[in-house]
Amino acid sequence: MGNSKQARKFAKQRFAQMKKMISEKDPRVVQKRLEKNPKLKHQLEQKKKKEELRNVPQYSSALFFQYNTQLGPPFHVIIDTNFVNFSIKYKMDIIQSMMDCLYGKCIPYITDCVLAEMEKLGRKYRIALRIMKDPRYERLPCMHKGTYADDCIAQRVTQVRTGTLFMKSKIYPSIIIKSVNTLPVVMVPLFRYSSQLGPGLFRILPILRSF
Repeated sequence: MGNSKQARKFAKQRFAQMKKMISEKDPRVVQKRLEKNPKLKHQLEQKKKKEELRNVPQYSSALFFQYNTQLGPPFHVIIDTNFVNFSIKYKMDIIQSMMDCLYGKCIPYITDCVLAEMEKLGRKYRIALRIMKDPRYERLPCMHKGTYADDCIAQRVTQVRTGTLFMKSKIYPSIIIKSVNTLPVVMVPLFRYSSQLGPGLFRILPILRSF
């Protein structure tokens, strides 16, 4: 008796269930519809392009076209690992040589990743490490993973284009120079510092030409 009641109850439940149907928005249905109608496919592609968010970098208020109005003494200088190594190799005082090159007060900045790169090089570069830990050098904290300094420096310079001078060694990638087209780039050729200007700066800052 009990089994027959349970069977009837189960039969009623099965009868009450709705048949499963594929939704119209199911990717399989949509794909078939688009294959049959290429015009609809083109319309959907155009709609997606319009809905895409455009990431337009904000133009700095300190720039008048290519002219950087805030670029002047005191110069805020970001230094990389190779720049310090070449300066020591050519027996040059970094801060004094900067001032001789740029004719103004210079405040050197060193990021955490540059310092970490130098620490990884070992005891051979202990003099460079001692110079970088000088209290006259300002420290910039890094939030990224790893100790790769090139991307970090390039990102900082592209974000803060005003009043920041970008220093580099002769081995530095030329791709980064293109991203800093409103700032001069100072290099270390043989026994001297010389500035390499970005595109559009050769007329604006003649005092920083290579010499």
